[in-house]
Parts: sequence; structure tokens; C-alpha cells
Amino acid sequence: MVFWKRLFNNPDLSTTDQTSEFDHELVEVKGQSAGQSRIFFSREREIDLYELEELCDAVGWARRPLRKVKRALTYSFMVVSAWEVKGKQRRLIGFARATSDHAFNATIWDVVIHPKFQSKGLGKAMMKYMIHQLRGEDISNITLFADPHVIDFYRRLGFVLDPEGIKGMFWYPD
Repeated sequence: MVFWKRLFNNPDLSTTDQTSEFDHELVEVKGQSAGQSRIFFSREREIDLYELEELCDAVGWARRPLRKVKRALTYSFMVVSAWEVKGKQRRLIGFARATSDHAFNATIWDVVIHPKFQSKGLGKAMMKYMIHQLRGEDISNITLFADPHVIDFYRRLGFVLDPEGIKGMFWYPD
């Protein structure tokens, strides 16, 4: 599939490697002055479920049972979180996860950025980081589901609606 090869040749990541106690990646975010706060990405799975719930509340998502959220995190192939660090305090400001067959395919779910940090390049940087990490795991087909109001955001990252005529299908119980 030519589409996937074109999408993932030379990912343009705007992150720099950092080694810290959290094993994060430092990201420069538009509108953030140096020294005020720092933004890190992490693949650490230990995320406070109540903090994640607060993040999802901030963007207006419907609440989900925490036991199911915990299970989703446990069985996800990859979990990526974004953190704002000010002094010794850190706060969850972004999140995404992916499921996978561990060989060919991954699907990205639950992409969320705190409203205070939207439109500053953080969502783009987090998605590029996640794609880069998935490609590093030799995953060649990356898909996602998007609400209509964010389709253009994902298009700008190279995602295509119905590439090569492929259609997603759903089954729901009656």
C-alpha cells in the first residue's frame, strides 16, 4: 500500500531526547516561555486514573467507568502521556493510546490535549511522537477514529479518509 509508505517516510519530530527520572522527551511548545514550564512525553503506564478523568472532563468527554479505563490502559499496546512540569510539580495535559496486533497494525485511541494547551503544537507533536514510537516497534499500518470536528487536524498529519477505498465498518449490539 503506497499510502502507508508515503505517510511514514521521514517522520518530522520536533522533540529532543532527554534523560530524567521519568524517562521523558522534552517538547518545545509554541507560546511557552523558557523556564516557565516544560512539557514532556512519556510512555510510562502509571497514570492516575482520576487525573486522566479530570483531563477528559476538561475537554467535555463523557465519563467512563474507571475500572474499564484501567483495563483499557492495561491492555493497550502503547500509552503516551504529556506532562507539564513546573518546578517539582507535574500535571497530565495530554494523553493517547494505541492497540495493536504487535506485528502489522495499530489503532490510536483517546487522543486528548487539555484546552489550555490546544492550538500550540502539542497535539501535533504528541501524535508525531506516537507515530514515531509505533514505527519504532515495526508497525506499518496506523489507523485512528476521529470525530468530524478534528478530521482536518489528522489530515494535516498525513492521515487520509478511506485510503485506497478502504471503509471502516462497525458492529453494535441491538
